[in-house]
Amino acid sequence: MSYYEENLLEETLEILEEHGLTENDVEWVGNKSLYFSFDHFKKIADVDYDSGYGSSKVAIDLIVVGKDWWLERHEYDGSEWWEFKSIPKKPDTYREVDVVVGGMWSDIAELNDLE
Repeated sequence: MSYYEENLLEETLEILEEHGLTENDVEWVGNKSLYFSFDHFKKIADVDYDSGYGSSKVAIDLIVVGKDWWLERHEYDGSEWWEFKSIPKKPDTYREVDVVVGGMWSDIAELNDLE
């Protein structure tokens, strides 16, 4: 195995474990147009691929989905990895603001002088 070689299945199981999840927490795998079971994914994902720079090897629209989280593929200049996403917790504070556009890399608090 080269320095940048990854096994897609092992990589997937590792990121699940990093977030306190197992394959039993996966509801489906696929993309925005189709889905299949994690059992099927295990059969087709037990492959090594070059995760280093160059070009993406794993389908760029592949997602692994759970109840309130998902994994999506990300890449930079061909180097690729899973990124964990989850539905954000709703804040306790409700407040209407006047501005959401207008700064440079500004957040809502900065744009509305809430700091």
